[in-house]
Amino acid sequence: MKKFTIVVKVEPDGQPVRLDGRSAWMMKKLVEAGKRGVSTIDLPAGVRVAHYIFLLRRAGFVISTEHASHGGLFSGVHAVYRIESPISILEDIAAAA
Repeated sequence: MKKFTIVVKVEPDGQPVRLDGRSAWMMKKLVEAGKRGVSTIDLPAGVRVAHYIFLLRRAGFVISTEHASHGGLFSGVHAVYRIESPISILEDIAAAA
């Protein structure tokens, strides 16, 4: 199993912030997704997306939420999360645990 660690910076003049574990993983997913955003539909089953978004918001990152409808057998609404803070990843470390 790998442990994720990234160091990010809010541009242009934010201080570097180290994120570990699932928070780091979720930040990387948000940055990679860009304007498309991240939804539970895009991620493995069982990932507590809302919790990791909560942790990142509590750390000071601006993340928007859009509610999108979906059809199918279990139709309903799901959230799409987008990082609004301009983020640069300074370090990306995936170490074997």
